[in-house]
Amino acid sequence: MKYDRLELSSFRSGARCYFKTNCTNSAVAQIVANRDDTAFYEAWFDSADRLSQQAEEALKNGHARSARELLLRASAFYAASYHPLYGGPVDPRLLKAFRRQTETLNRGFSLFEPAIAPVRIPFEQISMPAYLVPAEGHEREIRPLVIFTNGYDGTITDMYFASAVAASRRGYHCLLFDGPGQGEMLYEHGVPLRPDWETVVAAVVDYAVQQPIVDSKRMALSGWSLGGHLAPRAASGGPRIAALIADPATWSIAGGFREAVIHMLGVPRAAAADLGALDDETMGRLDAFIRSKRDLHWKVVQRGFWVHGVQNPRDYLCIAELFTMDHRAERIRCPTLLTIAENDSLGAGAPSFLDALRCPKKLLRFSAAEGAGDHCEMQNRSLLNRRVLDWLDEQFSM
Repeated sequence: MKYDRLELSSFRSGARCYFKTNCTNSAVAQIVANRDDTAFYEAWFDSADRLSQQAEEALKNGHARSARELLLRASAFYAASYHPLYGGPVDPRLLKAFRRQTETLNRGFSLFEPAIAPVRIPFEQISMPAYLVPAEGHEREIRPLVIFTNGYDGTITDMYFASAVAASRRGYHCLLFDGPGQGEMLYEHGVPLRPDWETVVAAVVDYAVQQPIVDSKRMALSGWSLGGHLAPRAASGGPRIAALIADPATWSIAGGFREAVIHMLGVPRAAAADLGALDDETMGRLDAFIRSKRDLHWKVVQRGFWVHGVQNPRDYLCIAELFTMDHRAERIRCPTLLTIAENDSLGAGAPSFLDALRCPKKLLRFSAAEGAGDHCEMQNRSLLNRRVLDWLDEQFSM
């Protein structure tokens, strides 16, 4: 895969957005321009290594705060390096970068006061990695908690910078974790994504309520990207969730594919009701279309097949049909905030999602004029955080 400078931001990540204007990114752009995945990986990885080395020098000289900032930045750069390498079998370079990412994140977190330590959340036959990030200035107090959940390709590092920093500064404890199909669970253990996210979040909540600093009556669940589907799905079966945020509100995975099959391939709507049952000729046309488009190939073939543990488009679409809020949206009882960004097709169904809810609800719209018109408001994440946290303050009487 070749890159030009305008394509370097094609792999979404909160941390990479957070550091978008940093000069190091410009240096990376200069190196990668008009080159391939290996150059992309090496440029980000080498930049991360340099930041790690600078952190070691800062620590030697007694500058723990600078070292912490450098280590957290390095974690974000390692995370940026391997997204083009997505897919099974797992590329050894991806694992190397991910392990460095985790190592630098842990070392950076260890330099907080009090230190933020990695924890494990028991889940079926395995445990999920997690971090409890305390509210800034209220580290040992009983406070409301925000549980953050990722989507298809975000990592804990991404989620920390995209949301948890702002929430912690606002006075919320934050719980970050990798669920099935995410981060360590996918990269190291091959555990695929699953539709019953309420089962996953139940285990996370079980852990949360045991923590002495967590107000178990004021726990919010916030999902971004595909997490904007997973979080509502979890809340539909999780009565202990006191507030829900979906950014963007996403009814299903299959819905977007269904509309594409209908409008681009001319398949009658009735025939597209179950995408996994499409005839072989239509499935072949759809597969050829996906593989002919660089961004779709990465999203579906490299990322989607791997995350769901499948090898072909039919199996992928069969599983995609299971990720839906059909007959579940009306089960959500807690106050719910949905977002929609002007140019984000994945959130286009947010108004109809809102109509289906039977709980206290609100829809926040974000525009391109505000710099927040793209997926997850990536170019103005601070605006998203401010508005979302204002709403959450109101729900929890902060």
